[in-house]
Amino acid sequence: MTRYLITGASGMLGADLQRALAGRDVTALGRADLDVTDLDAVRAAVAGHDAVINAAAYTKVDDAETHEEQAYAVNATGPQNLAIAAAENGAKLVTISTDYVFDGAATSPYEENAPRDPINAYGRTKAAGEELALAAHPEGTYIVRTAWLYGAGGPNFAKTMVRLAGSHDTVGVVADQLGQPTWSGDLAVRIVALLDADAPAGIYHGTNSGEATWYEFAKAVFSEAGLNPDRVTPTDSAQFVRPAARPSYSVLGHTAWQAVGLPPMREWKEALADASRHGVLEAE
Repeated sequence: MTRYLITGASGMLGADLQRALAGRDVTALGRADLDVTDLDAVRAAVAGHDAVINAAAYTKVDDAETHEEQAYAVNATGPQNLAIAAAENGAKLVTISTDYVFDGAATSPYEENAPRDPINAYGRTKAAGEELALAAHPEGTYIVRTAWLYGAGGPNFAKTMVRLAGSHDTVGVVADQLGQPTWSGDLAVRIVALLDADAPAGIYHGTNSGEATWYEFAKAVFSEAGLNPDRVTPTDSAQFVRPAARPSYSVLGHTAWQAVGLPPMREWKEALADASRHGVLEAE
C-alpha cells in the first residue's frame, strides 16, 4: 500500500488533499508539525513514505518583496529538502508551483517547457524551488503549477468577493489580467490521479480549463453565490498598485496531460458551480 505524506496539510490545498486521499495511508503535517526548511526534520518525516505531496508555501506575494529570504527558504529550500529526502527514500515528490514563474507577456497559453521568467520576488522563489527540486530528484519530482486558486479553507479571491458583497454595494475588480480560476478540490483530485497513473516525472499544469479576467471571475462568483453580478464593476491594474508586479497573462497550457492519458482539468465555470454546491462560497 502506498504511504503518502502531505506537507502544508493545514492549508487550503492541504485540506483538500486529505479529502482526496481519504481511506488511504496518509500522514498529514502542517507548518507547526514540520519545518520544510530543516533538512534533518524533513528526512525524518519523509522516511517510510512512498509519495510526498508538498503544499507548504510562502504565499504572501506582496510581503515577499521585502521578505524574499524568508520566502526563498520555504518556496525554494523547502522543495529541495523534500526532493533530497524523497530521492534517498525512493519516493515520489509532487511539489506545487505557480503561474508566477512566468512574466505574463505571452499571448497564448504557456507550455510546460516555456522558459521561466518571473517578475516578482514570490515568482523568483517558486522558480528556484522548481529548479532545485528537479535537480535533486530528477527521476521522481513532479512540478504541478497552478493559478488563481480558491477553495473552502484559507483566504482566497472567491471568498473575498463574497465577503465584500456583504459590506459594499459595488466591488471594483481588474479586467486587464487574464488567467484560470482553479478550485483546490479539483487540483487535489488531479494530483492524486497523477500519482495513481504512475506518470513520468516532470512539469504539469494543474489549472481548470478555459480563461477569464478577475472581473469575469468575480461576476461568476457573485452569480453562483446568489448575488447580483452587476454589482461587480470593471477597473484596471493601475487603480490597484501593489508592491509586487502581477503577470497580466497567466493562462497555462495542458499538453503534458495528454502524454500520460489524462484529460485536461474541467472548465473553470463548471468547477466553480460544483464548488458552490459544496459550500465553498458560503460567507464565513
